[in-house]
Amino acid sequence: MQEQKIISAVRRWLEGFVIELNLCPFAKRELVNNRIRFTVSKANTVERLLVDLQEELFLLDEHKEIETTLLMHPDVLQEFDDYNQFLDVADVLIDEQGFSGIYQIASFHPQYRFAETEDEAENYSNRSPYPVLHLLREESLAREIARYPGTSLIPERNIRLMREMGETKLRSILRQTIADS
Repeated sequence: MQEQKIISAVRRWLEGFVIELNLCPFAKRELVNNRIRFTVSKANTVERLLVDLQEELFLLDEHKEIETTLLMHPDVLQEFDDYNQFLDVADVLIDEQGFSGIYQIASFHPQYRFAETEDEAENYSNRSPYPVLHLLREESLAREIARYPGTSLIPERNIRLMREMGETKLRSILRQTIADS
């Protein structure tokens, strides 16, 4: 039951925040086409999370019909600094498993913060209800970037939107995704 609650919260965040605000113009099509895998790691150690991450990479490699995976891990890496350091370890795993240039990780965390952040609100573009490792196929991402005009402007647009909405409103929206699940 807890697993379904976590998936529901992340799905609501994806639909009601990421897609609704068009933070990622590629997300809606994959959600509508049911090509996003939502999975919850039961890991409570970094080592177990690495095993789960590796398993997800192999699963993606075997199942081309899955475009992307959102690997939620609610019981490990709750502190953003720990999570952020883990991303380097995850990149090493991707490289060691021969997946460099095939998959990459986009990072989302409830406490996400960009380096040198000027305004707390801008961090909300990467804040999620739970820590999430978003596994992306690089080839698909490159294809979408080539098709979508102005992809280089997406981060600037998202920062501007987050600042316009303000931290109070964004915090409320994020909390609502958890409360409604």
